[in-house]
Amino acid sequence: MTTGPIGNGSMPSTFLLSGIPGLEHMHIWISLPLFLMYLVSILGNCTILFIIKTEPSLHEPMYLFLSMLALTDLGLSLCTLPTVLGIFWVGARDIGHDACFAQLFFIHCLSFLESSVLLSMAFDRFVAICRPLHYASILTHTVIGRIGLASLGRSVALIFPLPFMLKRFPYCGSLVLSHSYCLHQEVMKLACADIKANSIYGMFVIVSTVGVDSLLILFSYALILRTVLSIASQTERLKALNTCVSHISAVLLFYTPMIGLSVIHRFGKQAPHMVQVVMGFVYLLFPPVMNPIVYSVKTKQIRDRVTHAFCN
Repeated sequence: MTTGPIGNGSMPSTFLLSGIPGLEHMHIWISLPLFLMYLVSILGNCTILFIIKTEPSLHEPMYLFLSMLALTDLGLSLCTLPTVLGIFWVGARDIGHDACFAQLFFIHCLSFLESSVLLSMAFDRFVAICRPLHYASILTHTVIGRIGLASLGRSVALIFPLPFMLKRFPYCGSLVLSHSYCLHQEVMKLACADIKANSIYGMFVIVSTVGVDSLLILFSYALILRTVLSIASQTERLKALNTCVSHISAVLLFYTPMIGLSVIHRFGKQAPHMVQVVMGFVYLLFPPVMNPIVYSVKTKQIRDRVTHAFCN
């Protein structure tokens, strides 16, 4: 194993990914629930996409944003599936630096895109509840398309510099990463150089995406709650709030593990390594698995189409 700086002249040929330390003898058994989660994620999100595409009555803003969420979750699952299952099935830990940088680009880009989509869905709920008479005129298909492109453009623009910022570093030491996939905050710690610029830029990206988006989502729900509380009928109040339950669940599923993992990486140096590993799997696997289930259970239109498709 290389111990001095390598590279660019200073680039390592590979990094080493990690499974679950101390449980290598159980990796094949641990791979079974992981494989099942990937299968549920891929089939669930593909089902959501298929139903929305083939059912004309679902070509409405709420479901178009849901299809964006499903597409993003599908991409996240496919980004990590080869390296995660490669480690747990055949012990394939090596990953070339270019493949690692490409993987972290897509993981971070899709994660921040998901944050943008969740913000867009909050805006959809705000317009539907607070401006119902203008809903169709505000959220046209053209506007939804522009929102989607703007969200994608923001994510790509912010994440694009990261692989190049990492590529300029020399690397040394064991070159072992803590997770079964590559993350910027993990790779930069292996550099034998000053990583202050990367750390500052990484924090800027998180604040300008997850930070801003989460605050705007909270603001949207404050306005929604104010509008709902002004409705005289309790039945109508509950009906309005019920349309938000799926989205609130998706927000919590996404932001809670993401913020937790970021805090652990930046400030939780004393946290047990197992906590990092588990949080890493929760961060990337739990939202793509649970979002299709939540929306299928809580959204009547989706539930009815899913039931109809499987019963027939």
